Amino acid sequence: MAIVLGMPGVGGLHKAVGAVRAWQYDGAPFQLHPGDLGWFWRSGAEATAAAVRTWSRGGQILAVGLLDGPGLLRVAIAPDAQQDEELAQQLVDDATEPERGVLPAGKANIEAPLGALVQDLLFEDGWSDDEPWTPLRRDLTEPVADPGTDPGLRVEVVGPEQAHVFAAVHRSAFDGSRFTDGRWQAMATGLPYADARGLVAYDDRGDAVAAVTVWSAGPGRPGLLEPMGVHREHRRQGYGRAISAAAAAALRELGSSSALVCTPSSNVGAVATYRSAGFRPCPEVRDKYRSA
Repeated sequence: MAIVLGMPGVGGLHKAVGAVRAWQYDGAPFQLHPGDLGWFWRSGAEATAAAVRTWSRGGQILAVGLLDGPGLLRVAIAPDAQQDEELAQQLVDDATEPERGVLPAGKANIEAPLGALVQDLLFEDGWSDDEPWTPLRRDLTEPVADPGTDPGLRVEVVGPEQAHVFAAVHRSAFDGSRFTDGRWQAMATGLPYADARGLVAYDDRGDAVAAVTVWSAGPGRPGLLEPMGVHREHRRQGYGRAISAAAAAALRELGSSSALVCTPSSNVGAVATYRSAGFRPCPEVRDKYRSA
């Protein structure tokens, strides 16, 4: 049967999210996670559906792609299909021909699982390696030390009434962020948020100093931190380490087997923060890159 490129629409998002969830397991190459779809959901269900692509054979989804910004396609592939020649070639063809509605012409990036055949075919088609990213993983077999034991630090779960606090920390932590409590509300209505939790850390004066969202992929599967940020006025005080440890603890409570996060390798401060919170670096990954 032929590979079919599809757009699931709002009604089909549950199937796409379910497929990506099922493909997460410890030891798998780093790839698109349900949490990435959940974080994108801050733009609403319709925008998320418009950004999702699926590749199926005989009605079975083999790959899911998220157009995560202009010119960036992030792909998850079923474990038993990562060396599927027909699928890999179809992904390359669909991504390189703008009329197919996946990527526009010109500059573009594709994030795909390390070792998947599509990586080799993109290279043969003239795509190059982009800047390296460092995935990090923390095993959750053992309990995580309670970050609340840090002097004066309090970590709370975010609900609708704290959405504006989470949003304010996020805007301060990330340059150019337009995150609002309304976007938090949209994200919280998304399918992946049923297995997610937002956390905010407060210092001994009651100021919100850091925030994170954690996304479970279900019991016994790796969970994801996306995003984690520290308020710009409260950096270099250990709050990034503390909120990352709290995130790992929250994922363990949700049944996750491990906690994952990925950051540009050039962001040495972020890598150091996660390492201090018990995360261990995995082999670097690189997007495939096409110049304009």
